[in-house]
Amino acid sequence: MIVPLVLLDLSLELYHRTVFPVLGIPRAIRKDYILIDRHRMSFLPIVLKFACAYCGYANGLLHYAVRIAGDTERHFCPSKHQESHNFRPPPHHKDFADFGDVQGFSQRFHNEQKQPGKMEKESGD
Repeated sequence: MIVPLVLLDLSLELYHRTVFPVLGIPRAIRKDYILIDRHRMSFLPIVLKFACAYCGYANGLLHYAVRIAGDTERHFCPSKHQESHNFRPPPHHKDFADFGDVQGFSQRFHNEQKQPGKMEKESGD
């Protein structure tokens, strides 16, 4: 999985560094999401050190990708999905307009276009 993850990482960074500034969306700070440190625990065998480094990178990268995708979604489509008992909405959807709420969508969309990134963010961001 390291090859697809590295390709995702390169593509994500290219998108994040070129499109976000054009749209006026504040960039996420990469080091806040990807932390590779558990391999430094001296009691771990070498195989687990490698596994811990991989997991820190993979999980951090995917968390970072969710943040970037969420910020993109917040910018373009601040509207919740239709109700579904199986869907687990991400935390950033809490401030989105309800599905089909034209007025709520319009208000949030125009607010985001005027002040990108000013909508309430996920806790911990």
